[in-house]
Amino acid sequence: MQEKKAQDIVVLDLRKVKNAVADFFVVCSGGSDKQLDAIAESIDEEVYKTMEENPWHVEGKNNKEWVLLDYFDVVAHIFRKDKREFFTLEQLWGDAEIIEIEEPEITK
Repeated sequence: MQEKKAQDIVVLDLRKVKNAVADFFVVCSGGSDKQLDAIAESIDEEVYKTMEENPWHVEGKNNKEWVLLDYFDVVAHIFRKDKREFFTLEQLWGDAEIIEIEEPEITK
């Protein structure tokens, strides 16, 4: 996500949340259709390279508002900024521990 300049990356640790559908949600925002595609493709490539796993389920690649990549225990959510504000996953899963991922420093 970071290498494709995703914004506002957070990890929701759902392991202690009753009836959670996964152990972790990784959530980020992108600013354009192309960026959402690039982030999703990067996640898919990195997970396959590291874990040799393909997503069990993918949604939203056609509408480019909210792309979901489901790897069973970890689900990546890539939002257009306005859709992320509308759906507010962080509030919906308010019992989860939220870990904010700091943006890397830009080197000159």
